Amino acid sequence: MSVVELLVEPFRFDFMVTALVIATLISIPMALLSCFLVIKGWSLMGDAISHAVFPGVVIAYVVGLPYAVGAFAAGMLCAVATGFLKDNSRVKQDTVMGVVFSGMFGFGLVLYVKVRPDVHLDHILFGDMLGVSWLDIGEAALVSAITAGIIGLKWKDFLLHAFDPTQAKAVGLRVGLLHYGLLALISLTVVGALKAVGLILAIAMLIAPGAIAFLVTRRFSAMLIVAVAVAAVGSFGGVYLSFFIDSAPAPTIVLTLSAAFVVAFVHATRKAARIGRTQAGPGTAVQTDA
Repeated sequence: MSVVELLVEPFRFDFMVTALVIATLISIPMALLSCFLVIKGWSLMGDAISHAVFPGVVIAYVVGLPYAVGAFAAGMLCAVATGFLKDNSRVKQDTVMGVVFSGMFGFGLVLYVKVRPDVHLDHILFGDMLGVSWLDIGEAALVSAITAGIIGLKWKDFLLHAFDPTQAKAVGLRVGLLHYGLLALISLTVVGALKAVGLILAIAMLIAPGAIAFLVTRRFSAMLIVAVAVAAVGSFGGVYLSFFIDSAPAPTIVLTLSAAFVVAFVHATRKAARIGRTQAGPGTAVQTDA
């Protein structure tokens, strides 16, 4: 087998083609949202919602509804419950999120063991990217289009709200709508990624692209573009690489993005050190903490 034949080998299998398509599609909304999560310091919120949709999936199976409906409802319940407890108690938001999402995830596990649905637990937690259908791809494309469209229209409003909610309210923006709208988009995107990367690995897709883009850019508009590019390349490359190393696609995507983060971090650290030496100038002592 020639090198060219070896490189195009994955595209000869339908399950690999669908996996590559859905991985690239879900990477777009996740990358866009990751920028706002990183700027706002909501990394744990993405983790909370991704875990909290689990009981919704099980309940949807019991009552015969689509999984997406139950997952979205559970994600929004987690977001609303977190906001209510934060506003009506002295407990900090990160603590509230930890209690809510762990409680809901535990509730989902209890329900799963009791109900014993046909869907394997591994497929819910870690996804089943190689088993997705073109209907699943259509749902992912719809989620991607909705999220990208809303962020494309309102990204400046979301950005101001992320940096300074008080200023956003002062200039006439509907802060509550922006707050819960962003949470709704996160829940919707997690639902879109459910069958592809699962609940556990969704958090990596919601954080890594924005974190990488934050390290290598200075403007938020550029951060959005870089995050989408990194997520798309990392997702496509992770699925493609998994074929040759005989690995599961979703964990391979996460490892690919993690490696990209390490590279970005090293690059940013060296660049900062180089700028520091330049500013210090020749013969100038640089002060360090003792």
